[in-house]
Amino acid sequence: MSELHKFLFDGLPVRGAVVRLTDSWVEILRRRASNSNTGAYPAPVQNMLGEMTAAAVLMQSNIKFDGALVLQIFGDGPVQVAVVEVQSDLKLRATATVAGEVTADLSLSQMVNVNNQGRCAITLDPKTKFPGQQPYQGVVPLFDDHGHPIEKLSAVLEHYMLQSEQLDTTLVLAADDKVAAGLLIQRLPMQGEGNLSGSMVSKDNEDAIGLNEHYNRIATLASSLKREELLTLDVDTILRRLFWEEQITRFEPLVGETAPKFVCSCSRERVAKMIVSLGREEVESILAERNDIEVSCEFCGAQHRFDPVDAAQLFTDPLQRLDGGLDAH
Repeated sequence: MSELHKFLFDGLPVRGAVVRLTDSWVEILRRRASNSNTGAYPAPVQNMLGEMTAAAVLMQSNIKFDGALVLQIFGDGPVQVAVVEVQSDLKLRATATVAGEVTADLSLSQMVNVNNQGRCAITLDPKTKFPGQQPYQGVVPLFDDHGHPIEKLSAVLEHYMLQSEQLDTTLVLAADDKVAAGLLIQRLPMQGEGNLSGSMVSKDNEDAIGLNEHYNRIATLASSLKREELLTLDVDTILRRLFWEEQITRFEPLVGETAPKFVCSCSRERVAKMIVSLGREEVESILAERNDIEVSCEFCGAQHRFDPVDAAQLFTDPLQRLDGGLDAH
């Protein structure tokens, strides 16, 4: 089962978290693979999206925010966009749009940053907005300060946290077709808790970048974690191997009902409502040209099909006119 573990290093300004997404990640891949229009993700896309999903859960779990955290990569290669959305209760969904050939040996930059035009964006979309309030969004390029493409998603996000929050952050991410996992180590902000929106950014945080010896030591230990270890070892073993000389306070893990889980807001009922909104004449015109109406959810890959009989019932049976709208994604 998926799980999330958070911890503090006793007496030190350093916090950490480990996430392992298993059933939730497998379900995302299963739905994508079962979509007859798209088929399964190529392995490099699968692994990139899995790392994004693990990272988004870690970032959402690290802030006090009632709303959705959306992690996006806009690419200028065969992968045009990859999106992960994680709600404050850790319900999540993820998708990627592949518009070109992705071979097994493609790197991150070859998938999404061919001409150095790729971007990574993190958006915080509040559940309840004040009048005129807009979601907060921060954007960083997929290249370093010297213009060189960044080949690891973890490095992109570490750069984002350093730029937006002035907080030293170390991320180790890995994914395959069974697990999406991540380890986050972060220097605690000098004042309050960082919230990815810049409100806790201070001169003290900026001045402390790279100087805390305790964080630097722990970050070095965390960076020694290998991909296969992150994918195959249980959390207790990982923490024991990495930090056996450190005193750690661990919080109650989020497992079972409280664990990160896949949820998509699309449904057949929402699609039915959208079809009804087109009007009977438009629906009949579409069915005159094809055998059925098919609507696919770009987020989870679910395909909803309505043949002529199904469509006719939408306009004759009031029970079919259910509330809700087709998810825009």
